[in-house]
Amino acid sequence: MKKILGALSAGALAAVAFATPALAEAGPTLKEVQERGSLNCTGHNGSWLGFAEVDDQGNWKGLDIDLCRAVSVAIFGDRDSLNIVPVSWAQRWPSLQSGDVDVVIKASGGTFSRDTELGLQFSRPYYLGTTVVMVHKDLGVENFEGLDGGSVCIPAGTTIERQVAAYADRVGIEVESVTFEKTEELREAYFSKRCDAYAQWGPTVGIARSVSDNPDGHVILDDVLALEPEVAIMRQGDDQWVDVVNWVFSALWFAEQEGITSGNVDEMKANPTTTEVGKVLGVTPGIGGPLGLSDDWAYNVIKQVGNYGEIFGRNIGEQSDYGMPRGLNNLWNEGGIHYPMVFD
Repeated sequence: MKKILGALSAGALAAVAFATPALAEAGPTLKEVQERGSLNCTGHNGSWLGFAEVDDQGNWKGLDIDLCRAVSVAIFGDRDSLNIVPVSWAQRWPSLQSGDVDVVIKASGGTFSRDTELGLQFSRPYYLGTTVVMVHKDLGVENFEGLDGGSVCIPAGTTIERQVAAYADRVGIEVESVTFEKTEELREAYFSKRCDAYAQWGPTVGIARSVSDNPDGHVILDDVLALEPEVAIMRQGDDQWVDVVNWVFSALWFAEQEGITSGNVDEMKANPTTTEVGKVLGVTPGIGGPLGLSDDWAYNVIKQVGNYGEIFGRNIGEQSDYGMPRGLNNLWNEGGIHYPMVFD
């Protein structure tokens, strides 16, 4: 009988152990960030409209910047513990590998070579973008094949270069690639007609056209050169750090899915509509310890940064100067690709 009771007691203790969230020891990156007192995240070496740009007061804003801000708030509980480090496209990886930045959130695609050759690790995609081409309307070009023998402005140090070359090979034409480090230089070159075409990430092309002096003088071709998932990128070997970023992104999608906004989050916390909402907002303990964070980290993020829809809307969507549609970057229940993982 004692042996049976002993076995039952051991089983009960094991069940308690599995039921109680473990308090995770901070991984190397999180520990370094916490000891420093701030997160170092990527900006841009110019103005990356809608994603990483500087306003008239010298403040950074944009969709990528707000995602950096969300990670910082999750760790520290405030918006001010964030250093935006301006880097070019080519500087992204050296800056990450050297430790100058802790995470790259800079419209960067998850690719095989970046994973296997550069030793990088990716979050879940936070934006799905296409590569498209804009041309001067007066050229009369109707598709990419019509650019045979022409020139294309391309951002240096990006996957766009390979995508343009591969697509040109596919349709059997030759184009001259003209690369620029800074986005402003690239836009200026195209709009001053140093190039016949401008190849870039879809939202960037759309924004550049919308803010130009003559939007009707430019045509975005129907050709889709490539489809690329944009991800946060980190150094390999620190899975806990990847978990932190992934769960921050999931919290943003979960909040939008459940109708939780920066404006009503206090009311939702006081009266959670579901058990999961209560857990995410820190009413019920459990989502902080395993990540090395406080239990109210997601509440702080939503309160100070908003949900994914709010971030999208004010930076590149309908509430911004650019009016980009959500499209595939909507939630799963609105015809898009985004969905949160389960906060069980």
